Amino acid sequence: MAKITQTDKRTGITYAYETEYYWDKEKKQSRAKRVCIGKVDTVTGEIVPTRGRAKKGETKTPKPSSGKTGPKPFTESGRLYYGATYLLESLSDQIGLTNDLKQCFPDTYKKLLSIAFFLILEDNNPLYRFEKWNLTHKHPYGQDIASPRSSELFASITDYRVTKFLRLQAKRRVEDEYWAYDSSSISSYSETLNQVQWGKNKEDDKLPQINLLLVFGETSGLPFYYRKLAGNIPDPKTVKHLLEDLDILGFGKTKFVMDRGFYSEDNINGLYREHVKFLVGVRLSLKFIKKNLDEVYDDIRMFTNYDESINTYGYTVSAEWDYSQERPYKGDVIKDKRRIYIHYYYSIEKGADDEQAFDNRIAELCSELQEGKLVEEHKKAYAQFFEVKDTPVRGRAVYYKEDEIKAARRYFGYFALITNEKMDAFTALHLYRMKDIVEKAFSNIKDRLNMRHLLAKSEKNLDGKIFTEFVALILISHLDHKMKEAKLYDNYSMSQLLDKLDVLECFEDENRKLRIGELLNK
Repeated sequence: MAKITQTDKRTGITYAYETEYYWDKEKKQSRAKRVCIGKVDTVTGEIVPTRGRAKKGETKTPKPSSGKTGPKPFTESGRLYYGATYLLESLSDQIGLTNDLKQCFPDTYKKLLSIAFFLILEDNNPLYRFEKWNLTHKHPYGQDIASPRSSELFASITDYRVTKFLRLQAKRRVEDEYWAYDSSSISSYSETLNQVQWGKNKEDDKLPQINLLLVFGETSGLPFYYRKLAGNIPDPKTVKHLLEDLDILGFGKTKFVMDRGFYSEDNINGLYREHVKFLVGVRLSLKFIKKNLDEVYDDIRMFTNYDESINTYGYTVSAEWDYSQERPYKGDVIKDKRRIYIHYYYSIEKGADDEQAFDNRIAELCSELQEGKLVEEHKKAYAQFFEVKDTPVRGRAVYYKEDEIKAARRYFGYFALITNEKMDAFTALHLYRMKDIVEKAFSNIKDRLNMRHLLAKSEKNLDGKIFTEFVALILISHLDHKMKEAKLYDNYSMSQLLDKLDVLECFEDENRKLRIGELLNK
């Protein structure tokens, strides 16, 4: 017979139990029977019998009052790391994240926040390490979340609650700002997840994948929409559903920044049809882009179009887009002209890099031809840039096709953007480069939040895990935004800043309010 104690987290009362261990023959394992014998007095440490368990003839001893009022006392005294979790909790309150989570997940929002904090502060550590982290850190939930419990939590996150959360987030977004939209592939070893498919892997991972889409606000620097879809879906196919989703979620005026992977005639027609403002990267090989570029080619690289801060020339052309819209219900096609602006750029650095890379490639191809060490994948390039003559006397002679080489070099260093909103070339370029925050976000998800390869075994667990990662990404993005505002990146990386804060302690005691440890001015 042994005596053990256990604290009720809801009431803060510590109870004492008599425990008897025995062997269960059917289950073939050790089992225990326990009986509550009373509660532990917080002052004397003595066991006070409860519910008539006092010995016959004894009177129950009332619990002495400490005479103190104030916050609910802690059941244990101890030191915990608090600086970094305090920062993340404050940021979450500041942007309304805590409030939105509480409305959508009233019973589990503290667990969600604690797991998000763990993912941020313990980058690359799997969730089964949460138990150890919980012993040393103060966090919103305040208790361990064992691996099975985290899986249960992820599985409980429904599409309805996620949609409600995204709607609440939509109300906090800044209207009339551009939104950066991009996608990335996340590889998986799983053979059970339906959406894990072979597709164009953006990191050349030789594995099947899912695709993850993100939308960020230019002004806020925060993500406010995400979507998981099958790994074999190409980017241009996603824009139509994105517009439908954002309309359902109640987003107002829409302006999109997208890279050239999302360009297609159908998408541009769809954006015009929905009256959406857009700024999209395009390939110079497109017929109407090359035609307009050739007309102003000699005007672009003039000093009046030069921005010395980025070593780039910019020039804007007003053109017409051949708009078309199919109307299946009438069986016809509407055709019209729409105003479109093409921004052309020449980057000195990009031009020099492109030329050097091209010249090295031409030299390599020539060497392969001269030595007779042909590469199957290079056959098209051999035919385009060289003429080869074999004679019995002189052997093999390789000649350059100079006109073809000049034509290929003509557009090195140039790139283009299209938009349906009037603005100058360098404003458009600034907005377009804003989409780098999405690329950085994908890097954070894969590296810092430990999601480079999917480990989930069920669709529900995967959906819940991605949502929790999205919550963590909101916090990282806001922290990144605040660090840039305060110019903290001059002295710290994000990891260094969090490490500096993570060592700050708090002191919990039964009869006192929470105390914070020593702080340096820095």
